[in-house]
Amino acid sequence: MRIILDTDPGIDDSLAILYLSAQPDVDIVAVGSVHGNVPAPVAAANALRVLDVAGLDDVPVAVGAHRPLAQELRTAEFVHGDDGLGGHAGPPSPRAVVDCSAAEQLVRLARANPGELSVLALGPLTNIALAVLLEPRLPELLESLVVLGGALGVPGNVTAHAEANIWHDPEAADLVFDTGFDNLTLVSLDVTETARADSAWLDSLAQVASPRAQFASALLDHYAAFYSNMFGVRVATMHDPLAAALLCDPSLATYREVAVSVEVHGTYTRGQLVSDWRSIADDSHIESEAGRGRRPVRAAAAVDAEEFLTRLFEALK
Repeated sequence: MRIILDTDPGIDDSLAILYLSAQPDVDIVAVGSVHGNVPAPVAAANALRVLDVAGLDDVPVAVGAHRPLAQELRTAEFVHGDDGLGGHAGPPSPRAVVDCSAAEQLVRLARANPGELSVLALGPLTNIALAVLLEPRLPELLESLVVLGGALGVPGNVTAHAEANIWHDPEAADLVFDTGFDNLTLVSLDVTETARADSAWLDSLAQVASPRAQFASALLDHYAAFYSNMFGVRVATMHDPLAAALLCDPSLATYREVAVSVEVHGTYTRGQLVSDWRSIADDSHIESEAGRGRRPVRAAAAVDAEEFLTRLFEALK
């Protein structure tokens, strides 16, 4: 499997990179950064750092969108630390970013490798939207697209209704869902909120002496402190690594087909992912605009969290 990673590292993004790097049948072809957890240039610098830790010092990294399409830039250092890596970024990588944008890099690689590349989008969808605007054939050129984002049957994690990645750029997300990707998998809070490492899991990882495990454990100390303040117990929710795992092995989850839209106007619901699950008869005179005319996406509905956490632990070792 050949992957282009679109990401905003970020602690759990970094864990996803480490997870992918441990899979023998996965090739990370390129990485594009995007605003989200941190500004896009910081995300690119962190991606280089984590790739170096993973032994992938030949993977090109491009800086992506510096801001959303239609709103001000908002980032989440309160979750991930001022450096995005919980204070453990350390010195910069000796490598530099490539001389093109993340969207341009994605389009160039997709055109050069039609049908061969999968995209794992772990941040706001600004780069993917820009790539679609540059190359309308992108859905045909990619093998698959996995999107981490949204909340379908559960509350949001930024507002009562909106999940972070969609909330950071609702217009971009709605454009992507309206584009009609043939093979788009959505990994939302419905499943990622069930993939939480508990204190015993975190303690076990901290006891592993390898540099990879110690780096991951240091990141998780900061991340778990945030979740501990939220939930009152020491846990860490593994949003991004779960999306990476489902890209590699979709059988870890069950799915449902849904057509989705993004609320871009609501005073209280901006950034909400909207899908109509009602059964409406054709002659009922009841209309629904949610997802109307759009190609359904494959949304993860339930996941084997125990098996996933076992695989993640082995990858981080």
